[in-house]
Amino acid sequence: MSNSASAGMRIEKLLDPGSFIEIGGHVTARNTDFNLPEKETPADGVATGYGTIDGSLVYVYSQDSAVLGGSVGEMHARKIVHLYQMAMKMGAPVIGMIDCAGMRLQEATDALNAFGELYLCQVNASGVIPQITAVFGSCGGGMALAPALADFVFMEAEKARMFVNAPNTLEDGAGKDTASAQFQSEKAGSVDKVGSEEEILESIRELISILPANNEDDMSYDECGDDLNRVCEGIEGCVQDGAKALAMISDDGFFYEVKEGFAKNMVTGFIRLNGVTAGAVANRTERRDEEGNVAETFEPRLTSNGCMKAAEFISFCDAFNIPVLTLVQAEGMKADFHQELRIAKSMAKMTCAYAGATVPKVTVIVGKAYGTAYTVMNSKGIGADLVYAWPDTAVGMMDAESAARIIYAEEIRQAENAPALIGEKAAEYAALQGSPLSAARRGYIDHIIQPGDTRKYVIGAFEMLFTKREDRPSKKHGTV
Repeated sequence: MSNSASAGMRIEKLLDPGSFIEIGGHVTARNTDFNLPEKETPADGVATGYGTIDGSLVYVYSQDSAVLGGSVGEMHARKIVHLYQMAMKMGAPVIGMIDCAGMRLQEATDALNAFGELYLCQVNASGVIPQITAVFGSCGGGMALAPALADFVFMEAEKARMFVNAPNTLEDGAGKDTASAQFQSEKAGSVDKVGSEEEILESIRELISILPANNEDDMSYDECGDDLNRVCEGIEGCVQDGAKALAMISDDGFFYEVKEGFAKNMVTGFIRLNGVTAGAVANRTERRDEEGNVAETFEPRLTSNGCMKAAEFISFCDAFNIPVLTLVQAEGMKADFHQELRIAKSMAKMTCAYAGATVPKVTVIVGKAYGTAYTVMNSKGIGADLVYAWPDTAVGMMDAESAARIIYAEEIRQAENAPALIGEKAAEYAALQGSPLSAARRGYIDHIIQPGDTRKYVIGAFEMLFTKREDRPSKKHGTV
């Protein structure tokens, strides 16, 4: 193995004890320019091989910053490419641990071509095997594309740096640490989880335990000791925080949130239902801390970042045959200049992800669901298999009072007691066009359920949908 203690130790901490088998440990740089042969390049700066996590096969590479700063040269990149080729043949995940000074300047076009080969491997592997990347040191320039092409990205909180262009080279970047884990997680949305090295390695092990090994694997399940008919006591009181509500529905309170620091008004992550992994998407109007106190509040509206976050997650779930549960409480789209720049395209991406997904899709309306926001959050109209709603929710074009003011504008202007008339007409509109019952009568909601029964109905729905098969028009790919 390469001689850096950190590179080797990370592999040992990540994998089951004694399971790692190194591949290509004797490879060194072969370029002869700039006196490169005189420099020691053991394993060419990256340890590659395979091992197990809880008995499941995984392929791993770990960069060694002690060898030319961990820079990526021709043989370095080809070792990773070879690892990908083996992982594709075996149908097993690839985990990359990055600590890299960037491209090796002494190897120039050889290194550039090798980078291209690496990118090609990652693109071909996308949707076939899970790709997980953890950044522990520097990850700059061309190497920053490796995490961007992966499915899940982790970043060490203090020392890790990820950037395409270094912060000090940005024309308008004064005072902005765009390479930090906080920026990449909360602003760029490039990172799923941030933590210490130990927390990241443990989190990767947990993620591997809930994901299928490849797109044809149906082994992403575990024994369930939780009551399948368990009543979700008090779920109405915490539904504003979608993460809390999803944990209550899941087996034994399990919820693995991804991109938790980005677009917090949209929750994405994995739950367990009768032992089976399911993807989960939920709107959020409050974020609560571990003590249950409200830490942040959000408008009940879709945002461009939230929609993109959901679209990427749904696409991953569909690629790996993971069913998707959606909890809906969306009253519209956030209205400001910055949102208007991208909101339509972002909503289109999410709509395409939902509508194009052929996995089982179940939706539960848990709050107010209005307008286009309701439609694109996996409604019947774009392909939900089953839609449930809680009794005290609202489903329609807009809130009843606003609708009444528009429909009966002339009568309201002439009324002696306008507030009373507005109230009367709003109640009439809510009954005819704004309630879950009115939507259920039209077939847009399959069943109105009590909040406490959500777990029971969702598990039953996914069990019924387990053998779902759905054909789509023959085409190369969509263009949205």
